[in-house]
Amino acid sequence: MPVKLPQTPGQWHQRVWSLSWPIFLANVTTPLVGAVDTAVMGRMPDPAFIGAVAVGATIFNAVYWIFGFLRMGTTGLMAQAFGARDGAELSSTPLRAVTIALVLGAALLALQSPLKTLVLWIMPASEQVEVLALTYFSIRILGAPALLVHFVVLGTLFGLQQMRWALLVSVLLNVANVTLDLLFVVGFGWGVEGVAAATVISEWLAAITGLTLMTRVLRNAGAARPSSARVVRPDKLVALFHVSANLIIRSFFVQLPFFTFTALSAGFGDRVLAANAVLMQLFFIMSYGLDSLAHSAESLTGHAFGARDRHQLRAAARYTLLWSLAIALATAVVYALLGGLLIDTLTVLPEVRETARAYLPWVAAAPLAAVVAFHLDGVYIGTTRTAELRNSMFVAAVCFAASLWAWLGPLGNHGLWLSMMLFMVVRSVLLAWQYPRIERLAGAPVQG
Repeated sequence: MPVKLPQTPGQWHQRVWSLSWPIFLANVTTPLVGAVDTAVMGRMPDPAFIGAVAVGATIFNAVYWIFGFLRMGTTGLMAQAFGARDGAELSSTPLRAVTIALVLGAALLALQSPLKTLVLWIMPASEQVEVLALTYFSIRILGAPALLVHFVVLGTLFGLQQMRWALLVSVLLNVANVTLDLLFVVGFGWGVEGVAAATVISEWLAAITGLTLMTRVLRNAGAARPSSARVVRPDKLVALFHVSANLIIRSFFVQLPFFTFTALSAGFGDRVLAANAVLMQLFFIMSYGLDSLAHSAESLTGHAFGARDRHQLRAAARYTLLWSLAIALATAVVYALLGGLLIDTLTVLPEVRETARAYLPWVAAAPLAAVVAFHLDGVYIGTTRTAELRNSMFVAAVCFAASLWAWLGPLGNHGLWLSMMLFMVVRSVLLAWQYPRIERLAGAPVQG
């Protein structure tokens, strides 16, 4: 079922909005799960409970972001196949990705013991935090295969511009997670065990439901019946490996600063660790809001790139950027005016509230520092220009490390936040500098 890209400014604004609002709602509910985790732990009598969930969740966020190539790579390849009207590849791409997701999920389960050891070595904290974090990890790892499959489902739906179905699957996962959180922790008093169990059950529910919906959407989009010969075609496997390898490296360098951020926060003590965990929930809410426009950029630019339409590619990038800037500005204003109230909602501990307020201006500035980086991530993913993404993230991560070396000692936790902002700005500059090449490639003749 071919989809035409808009032609007039009004049509573009309407298309961007129609694609973005379902993702925005889905993405906003995602960090709300983390916020509820923090909130229910914030009712516990010791900051160690917040710290333990922060440490455990950071580990999984880092691991799953590395495997985020399953979502990102699938989106770009599906969007381009959709733009090129390649029915055979529309069916083969998600089948390859689901197979890889199940294999990787099984590997994570098999390697959970050395992963636990690695967690304790990389992120030392107080003894109580370590014990609780390991409990969380042991349960949460059981959802690994399901969440990786969920990534493939989302990538397929995004690539086909079926954002409302993606909203349904994401909301199912997140609403189930929040509901079970409250039931297990507030109702049953299970503590970190309840938070982890709620997440695992929700991940499996979303994976099974998502696969069912994905099959239906592919059929309606004109996907051909998948053939084993097509799925294992050498050139397609090489292309998938190239995209995936670059995205894995890119995701590693994107997550490294966040991982380092939590690790260094733990070194400042449980109070600063808890305060940074609360503030990072606000950061994640912002990031998922900006990601809603980035996902629309992936789908629209990937479709135009697959159709080899340079004019449409430029229009897709321009209009999604305008919407991204609007959301970033609105988020910055909300955090500046209501950030203290949001902190109080996430924790009842006076010392954590006071500490978090001291660093709130950094979170208010984050949307403006990060908006271009988030948007262009979407453009590069949709057009599968993953080598440029990889290289840019590496340079940005090096700048982050250099900033830590220079400012962590003199400024303490402020130096940590300063380095995070610099990381975002460097990403933005490098990706913007390389963008014109994507437009030139979109106007090139189709190869092969």
